[in-house]
Formats: sequence, structure tokens, C-alpha cells
Amino acid sequence: MSIPLNLHPDRLFPAEPGTRDLARRLYATVKDLPIVSPHGHTDPQWFADDTPFANATALFITPDHYVFRMLYSQGMRLEDLGIPRRDGGPVETDTRKIWRTFAAHYHLFRGTPTRMWLDHAFATVFGIDERLTPESADRYFDRINACLATPEFRPRALFERFNIEVLATTESPLDPLDHHRRIRESGWRGRVVTAYRPDPVVDPEFEGFAANVAQFGALAGENAATWAGYLAAHRNRRAYFKSMGATSTDHGHPTAQTSDLSAAECQRLLDRALAGTITPQEAEAFRGQLLTEMAGMSIDDGLVMQIHPGSFRNHNPHVFARFGRDKGADIPMRTDYVRALKPLLDRHGNEPALTIILFTLDETVYARELAPLAGHYPVLKLGPSWWFHDSPEGMLRFREQATETAGFCNTVGFNDDTRAFMSIPARHDVARRIDCRFLATLVAEHRLGEDEAFALAPGLAHDFAKAAYKL
Repeated sequence: MSIPLNLHPDRLFPAEPGTRDLARRLYATVKDLPIVSPHGHTDPQWFADDTPFANATALFITPDHYVFRMLYSQGMRLEDLGIPRRDGGPVETDTRKIWRTFAAHYHLFRGTPTRMWLDHAFATVFGIDERLTPESADRYFDRINACLATPEFRPRALFERFNIEVLATTESPLDPLDHHRRIRESGWRGRVVTAYRPDPVVDPEFEGFAANVAQFGALAGENAATWAGYLAAHRNRRAYFKSMGATSTDHGHPTAQTSDLSAAECQRLLDRALAGTITPQEAEAFRGQLLTEMAGMSIDDGLVMQIHPGSFRNHNPHVFARFGRDKGADIPMRTDYVRALKPLLDRHGNEPALTIILFTLDETVYARELAPLAGHYPVLKLGPSWWFHDSPEGMLRFREQATETAGFCNTVGFNDDTRAFMSIPARHDVARRIDCRFLATLVAEHRLGEDEAFALAPGLAHDFAKAAYKL
């Protein structure tokens, strides 16, 4: 029996009628603004090739760790969901069967943001008006696949339909950026830019680090085994990324630790990293030094710096060994910012040409550390609630705890940080609704003028991100 799929127009708005009405009116002014997506992990090849997405399973399940981590937590094997193995071993290839498995377990996503994002995509992108259930699974699969076979559902057409003004992907310094070059040379007017993510060549604990650094030096034409040559290689690759549209760098370190070491000590650590003899403590110091060096380079080249610490990557060694990185086994950790960032801030914290956007997976630091830091240092801004906290509750906790000290203008709006292309409009819609809810509540409590709320709403939805990321 078919169950209707209804996206209530007042979803996520306050229950109190007067405040809800104001939230509605605020939302009406921002709901159709263009999407600025300044940080994410969509594949630039989609937009370079503009070939149709393969099928519903490849679109919604295989690339989305939010989806398959939940299924894995309930005992399903990743092989049975079609997730490729590192050793090329057998996995399920019947995409309809995988979709049926997903539909049979869709109830697991009740109350999660993933459920909101998926329902939004099903209803608004594919025009589906019934809930996903085991009974409706085949109708869903056939409807989505039929849509994907049409020109209107190719990547560039969807990019335009989603009203995306600009979208940033994230690439390693080892990436030649061929897809970005092809996008640029194609004449298509959609704006897709890259971001410089140097983790494979700044983290001595990253698999293949020594080989990565050798390739890095060869690409840059520098001897990256020397500290001076290694830094020169970063400057070279950053300049190349900037020439291909990059306006930002992105640093996914385990902690926010920064260092300010002598050149001789940096060379010693680099030697040990390349030899594979570096200790965990030394690796942390090396990564921290690179954050300080990257901040200095950003002063010179103008790239906005993003620091994303606090994830224990690949916590499940079994999953990492069989399936590799980014398979849903990254777990948030406690993170210090006040002491960790001090070496960097002592050196660069007052530079007018530098912008550093801080993110966290540790919500306990919003009011205690991040808001006071951003509320003082001119180089610091706060990124939105991120990853595990990209949820209605997470967004409200961020606004409630950060705004009282940092205000609104030391934050950078919203970014979707996703590999799941179809979820981008949904994620931005949720953020806009929650921000309008928060603003309406401040007005209702006589803490903000209504005119000020209407002035702030487009900033939170669009303008702050565009300005902070220099887009």
C-alpha cells in the first residue's frame, strides 16, 4: 500500500504560531537565493564529462557514507551494498537488489538529517509522491532510472536546475586537475572550482607518504626532500590550483595543533617522515608546522584557509583494510583550540590579509573556545556545524552557543561538505530554514529588530559564504 510522501511547508519552523509566521516570511526572502557551495567533495569528472548518472543505487547509496554507515551499523555487509573493495574482491553488482535492501531498511533513517535530505531529493528532484518502502522500492528504482536517462538529469543540467552559483570540489596537490581544465575549456557557464587539500603530502601517517612527496616534488619541479624545496613545491602547486579557480585550502588534521619550529628542526622531521621512522608525537609536530606554514602562504597568495580537525580517521581497521578511506568509520574526538592554535596565531593572528575558517566536531568548544577566539582574532571565522552536526539540532546548538560571543559576522554562512550531489539543495534548504527559525526566535524574544532579521537572513543563506571564501 502506497504511503504519501509529504514535505510539510513549515518543516523545521517553530511551533508557536507568531514566531512560525515570522520564520515563514524570513524564509520566503531566501529560499530561492542561488546556492554558494564553497566546500565539498563532489566529483569534478561529473561536470567535465556530463554523462548520465548510472542508476539510483550509484547515485544515492554507493557514494554516500551517511547512508551505508547506518546500514553497516545494523549488520549489513558493505559488500552486499556494492561498496568496492580495495583488493578488487567480489561485491554485489545487482543494483536493483541493493536498492531493495536499502528500501527494506529505510526506517533506520527516521529522525536523521539523511532522511530529510533523501526525501527532499525524491520529492523535489524526481517528483516522487510516495514514501520509500519495500513495496514502493521498484517503482522508485524505475522512476529514478528513467529520469536519469533524460538530458534534464545530466550533471550540468541539474547543477543549473539546483541554482548553484558556484561549487568547490576538493583535490590533492597530486591531482593534475584535468577535469577542472576540461570544464573550463568546454564553454559551459557553470562555475566549478577546486580547493587545495594537501593531506597526502603533509601527514607523515598518510599511507604512501614518502612516495606522495616524491611525486609532489616532481610535479612542482622541486627537490621536496629538502625543507626549502618542500615548501617551494607547496607554493608552486598552490599557484597552479589558484590558476584553476581555487580560492581556498582545506586541512583535515587529527587535531588543531600548530607549531613554530626552526628550519633545522623542520628538516629533521621531514627526513624522519620520508624514512618512515617518525614518531606519532613528531608527526603531530610536523603537521602542526605545516598549518603555520600554510597560513603564511595564504597571506602571500590570498587563499582562504580552512582547518577541519577532530576526526579519528578510519577508526575501524577492518573496514579500512577492506574498503579504504571515507567509508563511514571516522569518529569525532575532543579537540583543543586555545592552546593548539597559539603558535600559529602568535605568528599570523593579526594579519589583515589572512582568513582562517575553523570547524569542529567537538561541540563543547563552541562557547568556551571557538566563539571567544573568533570574537577576538581578526584572522579567524567560524565554519558552520559540520559533518555529524549538519543537522537541525546541530545547527541550532551552533547558533545558540557561538552567536552570543562571536556574533553573526564572524561566521561564514553554510557549506554542505558533501559527496552526494542530490543532497546539496536539501542541505542548504535545511540550513536556511533553521537560520530563519533562529532569527525569528530572537525577534520574538525582543533581542533583535525584525528589520535586522530580514537584513541578516540573506547573509546567512548566501552572502557570508560568498564573501568569506572570496567567491
